Amino acid sequence: MAKLVPLADGVAELVRDGDTVALEGFTHLIPFAAGHEIIRQERRDLTLVRMTPDVVYDQLIGAGCARRLVFSWGGNPGVGSLHRFRDAVQNSWPVPLELEEHSHAGMANRYVAGASGLPFAVLRGYTGTDLPRHTGNIRSIDCPFTGETLTAVPALNPDVTVVHAQRADRAGNVQMWGITGVQKEAVLAARRSLVTVEEIVDELTPVPGQVVLPGWAVTAVAHVPGGAHPSYAQDYSVRDNAFYVSWDEISRDRDTFQRWIDQHVHQAEARA
Repeated sequence: MAKLVPLADGVAELVRDGDTVALEGFTHLIPFAAGHEIIRQERRDLTLVRMTPDVVYDQLIGAGCARRLVFSWGGNPGVGSLHRFRDAVQNSWPVPLELEEHSHAGMANRYVAGASGLPFAVLRGYTGTDLPRHTGNIRSIDCPFTGETLTAVPALNPDVTVVHAQRADRAGNVQMWGITGVQKEAVLAARRSLVTVEEIVDELTPVPGQVVLPGWAVTAVAHVPGGAHPSYAQDYSVRDNAFYVSWDEISRDRDTFQRWIDQHVHQAEARA
């Protein structure tokens, strides 16, 4: 059964220096509060994994938490580039950042393989692209039944996966709905998992299109209302579009970025 913990305790116990860490969520239910707690606790040398690294990963990279990024797309959605990501790649600031790039389908299939206990996934992807020339974890494989040339990618098994959801009950069963991306697969593929939720309830009421993560598949749950901001949690909050626009200016300059981190991440702990 998953245990209920404060966010700071969950990060302290489950996220360790050098870990491979996935913070998943597609537009919706992005675990920003957990990402900020990782920054506050000054985790280092992380391999960050995410299908669509956006602003929360820009913040983690700029804060010096990451040494490697495994991803399939990176940007500030609807706005433009991630400037801290770009600075780390081009100028090694604040530390050098290694890249391993995949397609969305490749990343999704890697999580599925990891969740299924398989060593790799097979798909009809990457054909006609130059990604196999730049990414060692993409290999051609011949189908033993038809002879067709396919692509194999290794399973993803993060040390810890962090996601945000709408609700959990007191036994640690987690319920999410709306755009859910690969959160379920990322949690099931991980060795440890931390789920932040908007609400702890006595009983999970069924919701159309829901995904339920059973308590036995989750390590810890933290009650963090608003933990997805500036992304959104369907039926609980709306997306803060103005923040994504403002982040472009905040993140362009190293000093401006550092002041924002000091004020909105580090000082937020003291105010809490």
